[in-house]
Amino acid sequence: MIPTSDSIASRLAAQGGMQRVPSPKAEVFQSRRFASAELCADLIALIERDRRPSTIADDNGDAYFRTSETCDLAADLPAVQTIEAMLTALSGIDPAFGEPLQGQRYDVGQEFKAHTDYFTPGGRDYHTYCAHSGNRTWTFMIYLNDVAAGGATRFKVLDKTFQPEAGKLLCWNNRLHDGGVNPATLHHGMKVRKGVKYVITKWYREREWRG
Repeated sequence: MIPTSDSIASRLAAQGGMQRVPSPKAEVFQSRRFASAELCADLIALIERDRRPSTIADDNGDAYFRTSETCDLAADLPAVQTIEAMLTALSGIDPAFGEPLQGQRYDVGQEFKAHTDYFTPGGRDYHTYCAHSGNRTWTFMIYLNDVAAGGATRFKVLDKTFQPEAGKLLCWNNRLHDGGVNPATLHHGMKVRKGVKYVITKWYREREWRG
């Protein structure tokens, strides 16, 4: 079974260099310099090689809701295996519950407007994306480079904005303690104003990932 939210949060809080956002509304953590410069560079190269326009399950009728590019990172690549092992050691979550690692690239003017990572129960896409593996539980995101201007991740409900820094990990629990989804995790990948932003994201599910 996947560990409980409390046990994952306690494990993260015990890690050296980990900081928790002081808010009762959501469990959000950051750790600077989580990934090395060399590992970040390897992952950026993979994203550049295989990037394609990003898609979204529900764009709310807005064709510009998510304008980044995306890359699915194959599990047999050495850099992917390294970061996967690091995330497993950090969180204690069995890799079987994880979606494949995904990379994202944001050029100037590109963004991902305010959204949640979970699928809204009862929504039109909920059954399609959650029937087999359940909803998303934890999100782990790593910024792979510094960005000259813009590109922050803003949690409006928490009144907290995270600036992209090479190697910085940002992670949060998409659920409440009763198992329901947490709307306070609404976040906005803000527009890049200068430069390019690269990130990788790992999502975990309630049950083993079946694609």
